[in-house]
Amino acid sequence: MTNNPHTYAVIMAGGGGTRLWPLSRRKTPKQALKLLGEKTLFQTTVERLEGFFPIERILVVTVAEQADLLKKQVPELPEENFLIEPAPRGTASVVGFAATILHHRDPEAVMALFPADHFIRNRDLFYHLLGTAVDVAQKDYLVTLGITPTFPATGYGYIQRGKKLEDNFAYPVYNVARFKEKPGKEEAYEMSVRGGYSWNSGMFIWRTQTILSEIDQQMPELKSVLDEISDSLASPELASIIQKVWLPLKSETIDYGIMEKAEKVAVLPASGLDWSDVGSWDSLFDVVLPNDSHGNIVVSGEHIAENTENTLIYGNGEKRLIVTIGVEDLVIVDSGDILLVAQRDQAQDVRKVVEKLKEENNQKYL
Repeated sequence: MTNNPHTYAVIMAGGGGTRLWPLSRRKTPKQALKLLGEKTLFQTTVERLEGFFPIERILVVTVAEQADLLKKQVPELPEENFLIEPAPRGTASVVGFAATILHHRDPEAVMALFPADHFIRNRDLFYHLLGTAVDVAQKDYLVTLGITPTFPATGYGYIQRGKKLEDNFAYPVYNVARFKEKPGKEEAYEMSVRGGYSWNSGMFIWRTQTILSEIDQQMPELKSVLDEISDSLASPELASIIQKVWLPLKSETIDYGIMEKAEKVAVLPASGLDWSDVGSWDSLFDVVLPNDSHGNIVVSGEHIAENTENTLIYGNGEKRLIVTIGVEDLVIVDSGDILLVAQRDQAQDVRKVVEKLKEENNQKYL
């Protein structure tokens, strides 16, 4: 547990998780699903953060349609720590919104930002990294946790390390030379074997004053909206004011909006964190779920396999038997009303199906 009374965690929990469709839907977003065990991804995230932050200093940014569901899953989180955005407008807006609220509550606040759907096995290292990151953030750096690549992933952004910071921190810290968003196969291979690169984990730590100053410089439109919200925090009309100023915002990520152009950015390259973003069905192979001697993973439901290898079978918990014969490298997901069968290396393309359903306004399956 941190001894710094000005450190806060902010969980981003408003996403739809389209790459985990058909289980992840509007009414059941992926962070609210029990994909890896008896607890949901959101519950596991809160539990992990409670090892470093007191529960009263853990905040959640989500959308209205998910708030009640998440509140029921972790009822011990204070009601006022749920920050409701009227509609998703990208991670830059989430950061600015949370930083504005936190800075009002505590002008000395250091804010650590986490997605709600990550898997981290090595919690001791995670806490050690956080302690160092808070120290670095106190020196007005924008800090990110990098993940040492284990394969040439094209689905992650990459961070190139610059010079090591000379301060005597408890963990190695480097200046960020550049960000590279989701490279092609050849470039991903080069960066993963060359060294000096980390995956962009999407976990960030900074002082609220520092990030709000960066937003002021780089995203003045967003800063104008945040100023209106800040000026209205004591108003009984706050919710309607947020609704009015929020919806016209353009969607933007914190990476594009701030991090890629900021000058004082630091990265802690984490090796051995045993991390996964649980972003797609094939990523479940990375979190070491129980598998049989042929590499098959069965989650919920019954399965009989004949000549089947490296296949994920996700049943819907009903008394329905799934049988596979003569297949390999598949993802099979039964949600009850939808059956998904995909090649493992194409499983992320389910988001294309979701986009098609949206275009067709097929609300039944969204």
